[in-house]
Amino acid sequence: MLENYKAKSGAFEPVWTLEIQTLPEDTDRILDEVLKVHPLGYGRYQRNASISAIGKETAQPQEDSTTTTHKEGYEAGATETYPMVELKISIERELEVLERVMGAILQVHHYEQPVIFLREDWASRSNYDPNSDNPNRWWNNGRGLPEQLD
Repeated sequence: MLENYKAKSGAFEPVWTLEIQTLPEDTDRILDEVLKVHPLGYGRYQRNASISAIGKETAQPQEDSTTTTHKEGYEAGATETYPMVELKISIERELEVLERVMGAILQVHHYEQPVIFLREDWASRSNYDPNSDNPNRWWNNGRGLPEQLD
C-alpha cells in the first residue's frame, strides 16, 4: 500500500532498519566501516544514523562463551551489565547490500555475537526545496541549526 503513496510533500521507500547495540565509543568506528560499503544515504544526505542516549545491556554468559574463555575469574551464568547505545541505520531492501553492511559491522564490532535487530520499515522521502521560504525551516526560523555535539 505505501509503495503507492505519492503526495505533493513526498513519498515513502521500503528500507531495512538495523538497530545495533554497541559501546558508545564504537559508533563512529562502525559507521566508518559501513561507509566503505554503503553511503547510508537519506535524501540528499549521507552517513545518516541515529544514536540513542547511553543505556545498559545485560547478559549471563554461559560456559564456553568468549567471556568465560577470556575473562579471568568469570563464573559462567553470572550477570554482567555494561553501558550501551543503540545505533540505527537504514538501507534499501536488497540482500546483497545487507550482506555487505552486516559484514562491515561484524568486522569491527567488539562482540563476537553482537545484538543486531533487523526491521522492515518505510522511510519518508521529502520533496523539498533547499531555498524554501517556509518559516519553520531552520534557515528561516531565526534559531538556525542546534549546537553540534562532539
